[in-house]
Amino acid sequence: MTIGPVGSGLYNAYTAAAASFTPTGVTGSADRVQESKPIVNPGESTEVQPGRKSSPAECKTCAERKYQDGSDEMVSYKGATHISPESSVSKVRAHEQEHVANAFSKAAKGGGKVLQASVQIKMAICPECGRAYSAGGTTTTKISYPKDPYSQNRKSAESLVTAGGNFDKAV
Repeated sequence: MTIGPVGSGLYNAYTAAAASFTPTGVTGSADRVQESKPIVNPGESTEVQPGRKSSPAECKTCAERKYQDGSDEMVSYKGATHISPESSVSKVRAHEQEHVANAFSKAAKGGGKVLQASVQIKMAICPECGRAYSAGGTTTTKISYPKDPYSQNRKSAESLVTAGGNFDKAV
């Protein structure tokens, strides 16, 4: 029951940032050469923070980050979907809450009780522009079901039938 960015399990920030940087051209005078990059995140700051490769408005990594659910439950984000870094925490939290709600309904249908339900939201910093975003979430649930009195009787009946079934007369 996890959701996270689509891709391999290991994320190498340096290769991902290097692969996403593609300058579009060079403008300026002979004294001062300046690269111009397209704005892929309209409405974001165009100021490049110290130590970063691009500004939030020009960050291709943030523009292409997609999320997908890896569980077998019927919840949102079964297909890869883009979520902006600003709304990623609230949307991932809401998605993980769907898993918690599913656990409570599953327990109610089976006469069980939810003993524990916890949600973990993972955070990360974009290596290209420095914005914080949710790197995914995980939901853990524990459900207790009442003991079935008939299952104990069935086990003892099956043990009587199978006793001696593995007899080896060669010994």
